[in-house]
This record gives sequence, structure tokens and C-alpha cells, in this order.
Amino acid sequence: MNIVVGVADCKLSGDPSDVLLTYALGSCIAVSIYDPVARVGGLLHFMLPEAPTPAARAGKSPFMFADTGIPLMFREAYEMGAQKRRMRVRVAGGAQIMDENGVFNIGQRNCLAMRKIFWKAGVLVQAEELGGTRPRTMRFEVGSGRVFLKSPYGLAERELYWHLTL
Repeated sequence: MNIVVGVADCKLSGDPSDVLLTYALGSCIAVSIYDPVARVGGLLHFMLPEAPTPAARAGKSPFMFADTGIPLMFREAYEMGAQKRRMRVRVAGGAQIMDENGVFNIGQRNCLAMRKIFWKAGVLVQAEELGGTRPRTMRFEVGSGRVFLKSPYGLAERELYWHLTL
């Protein structure tokens, strides 16, 4: 079943027939996680690097921010049987859209915040497609753990392959 993950949202699943989709990744970033043993996967679509105030961190939209959404997604995956040491992480987005002069650099700030969170947690990103100037759509197949990206302008969908890590 196709499950759409909206902006500032996250979905997790252990159903191999589920496909998690998120659209319009401009400066936003999608984070997919997958534990191949527990067969649990998730997809997060966050908008901003950090919640502006402690009240916002505890608010209604924790998945809007990297600093609250990423840890929450991992905790929910652990509750479903996933383990950090087996987690495969792929990310995409962080483009510079509608900010040609680089005034806000939201995409770049999102990338830096995400990398800092993963570094502090000891989590490696196995594959990524970050930056650029085009929006992306991400499709994550829970049953296989495969992730696909598509950009507009007639470009074909392509798989975001795992990098080998030793």
C-alpha cells in the first residue's frame, strides 16, 4: 500500500507491502531508515534544522525539525524491533530552491544539522543525494529496503544505492 509522508511528517512500517512516498523535497530533507533483520523501515520529511524554542520542541510537529524529528523517528523504530547497529540510512533533499542569492541557505543548514545529529549519535549515512537546485520525490519500499528518487523535468526514476561501508 502506498503511504504518503507529508511535509513535517514521519511514517514507519513493518509491512513488506508498504511503500512510503514523500514529494516536493526542495530544501527539506527526507531520511529513510531500514533494519533488514527486523524488516522495519521509516521515512521522515523534515523542513528546518532546529526547533526555535523549547516549547516548539515539545509541540505538535516534532517531525518539522531535524533536531526533534530524527531522534523521534529512531526511537519509534527501536520500539518496533529495529536496532541502531543494523540501521541503514539514506537521505535526499537539501536543495537550494527559490533562494538564488543564498540568503537563507535552508537546504545547506538542514544538511549540516542532520550530519551533526548523526555524527553525535554514531549513525552512518550509507547513501545520499543532497544539494543542487531541483526538487525530488523519494519512494521507499519497506519489503526490500530499496529507495528510489525522481526529479521533475522528465528525468527517470533512479535507485539510491547503498555505499559499501567497512
